[in-house]
Amino acid sequence: MIAALLPWIPALPLAGFVVLALLGGQLGRGGIATVGVGSVAASFALALVVGAEFLGAPPPGDAVTATAWLWMAVGDLQPAIAFYLDPLALVMTLVVTGVGMLIHLYSAEYMAEDPGYRRYFAYLNLFVAAMLTLVLADNLLLLYLGWEGVGVCSYLLIGFWYTEPENGRAARKAFVITRVGDVALLVGLLLLLDRLGTLQIQPLLAAAEANWAAGSAVAVAAAALLLGGAVGKSAQLPLQSWLPDAMAGPTPVSALIHAATMVTAGVYLIARTHPLFVLAPPVMEAVAAVGAATLLLAALSALVQRDLKRILAYSTISQIGYMFLALGVGAWSAAIFHFMTHAFFKALLFLTAGAVIAAMHHEHDIFRMGGLWRRMPVTFAGFLAGAAALAAFPAVTAGFFSKDLILAETWAASPALWLAGWLGAWLTAFYIFRAVFVVFFGPERTAPAYRPGLAMAVPVGILAVLSIAGGWMDPAGFLAPTWTSSAPHPGSTTVWILMGLGALASIGGILLAYGAYLRAPELVAPVQRSLTARRLRDLWLAGWGFDGLYGVLFVRPIYALARFNRHDVVDRGVDALVAGSRALHGLLSRTQTGNLRWYAAGIAAGLVVVLAVGGFG
Repeated sequence: MIAALLPWIPALPLAGFVVLALLGGQLGRGGIATVGVGSVAASFALALVVGAEFLGAPPPGDAVTATAWLWMAVGDLQPAIAFYLDPLALVMTLVVTGVGMLIHLYSAEYMAEDPGYRRYFAYLNLFVAAMLTLVLADNLLLLYLGWEGVGVCSYLLIGFWYTEPENGRAARKAFVITRVGDVALLVGLLLLLDRLGTLQIQPLLAAAEANWAAGSAVAVAAAALLLGGAVGKSAQLPLQSWLPDAMAGPTPVSALIHAATMVTAGVYLIARTHPLFVLAPPVMEAVAAVGAATLLLAALSALVQRDLKRILAYSTISQIGYMFLALGVGAWSAAIFHFMTHAFFKALLFLTAGAVIAAMHHEHDIFRMGGLWRRMPVTFAGFLAGAAALAAFPAVTAGFFSKDLILAETWAASPALWLAGWLGAWLTAFYIFRAVFVVFFGPERTAPAYRPGLAMAVPVGILAVLSIAGGWMDPAGFLAPTWTSSAPHPGSTTVWILMGLGALASIGGILLAYGAYLRAPELVAPVQRSLTARRLRDLWLAGWGFDGLYGVLFVRPIYALARFNRHDVVDRGVDALVAGSRALHGLLSRTQTGNLRWYAAGIAAGLVVVLAVGGFG
């Protein structure tokens, strides 16, 4: 039964896209919402049925493959449209469809007045279909199709309000920067195909383990190229600068990109191909280092942002950094656990932020808000639950359990990396509760225009419950058959000490934010006005200057080359051929005098030349 139902999980959202694209104009807004939300809800229902059967009667080898049809046949390369379900793919599928369904439901009300309602749901359905194709693909070529699909959909949705030039620029920026990683991934796939002769994921991984020694040059090269693709899609250093600008799209789009789809694709890629990374220890170290550096740099940038959505965007970059840190030390299950809890609380934070922004007349600046906890109690409760989970508030939030597991297994691998993760946890609690205290407490600066309706409140309520209770759904035991190796786990005494230090970071960050922004802001004002603080704020506000650096290294030289080549040097060659042909035509046309004597003389001369050539030959 699993094999029969599996292809329908990505097919239903894809069918929703087709219906909306071709017939949506005849459906009306109610019909559009029904198709858009219903197709993803049906996909989630199928995922639950498949998951229940998978858990109730685990298949041989803890995996099922369902082949729909042969895609192409080129020599020995014969990839199929086929789907592979194992514990990792099942966890990813349930999160993508479940959280995706809640975001679709929220969107039905949030986007109700938008003239692009049909286009919005069509893109959103296609986005979910592409992500499901990526996580369920049984071969890397089909995975790459889903990979490119989420890239295209992110471009369409980030630039959804394309009449505003800055939205188009943000969409192009996301597309171009992630394209750098996509090219690296494509080269990596070609290398794997050339050396191993297949793109079927499981045979490929088995062949790599059988034929490549740990640390071999080809294993390191292949893993490094896959890492290049992962850092692009997952917005990790040095390709992270596209994600804050991606906030130009509608807020539910931001929730979908950050919580359940695009930015988690790189995490999934590394987890799915983890045997390749185990064979490349230098690349594993690079994954951990990239994650540690990213989580710290992004957290510091989040500290100074005024735009509510940009705070959450930098938060996503930082939290994906935790997942990379876990992957780099071999804590595979911890990374996927944090992916799951992060999907809950980050979707919750974006959806509640969207309600706040809409109620504030589309104001994004947190310092123009305030005192909203009485006026928007449901939204406040949801945002508080999400903030507490993000801050890893001890014992009662999902984020605490997943982040604590990452930090514990990181300590066993490298205390230095653990320290980076611990500092990041402290910064996270500080910046997210800075937003809580500024937006929901203090004096009311702008009166909210409305309160969210039921279609927006229900997803917020469900995600709030999951953000608190989701920590009890640790999938580590379920995921165990997926991994060929794992990180060492510290002893019980060490675990309790590390847990206490993690709790200290969370509570300490919250208390510091309370003192700095609510209890005694006058005490920190002199520090904020200092020259060093202003310079750091400007640096962090600009995302550490990566956009400026890339502008100098790449954008300006390309613009200069374009200006220099504005007349197109390639066209100059073609133009020269045209000019030469015209000149030759002019010369030949002068021989057409109409005088028969000259024609006869020309024929005779030509005959002499032919005979002479023939004689010499």
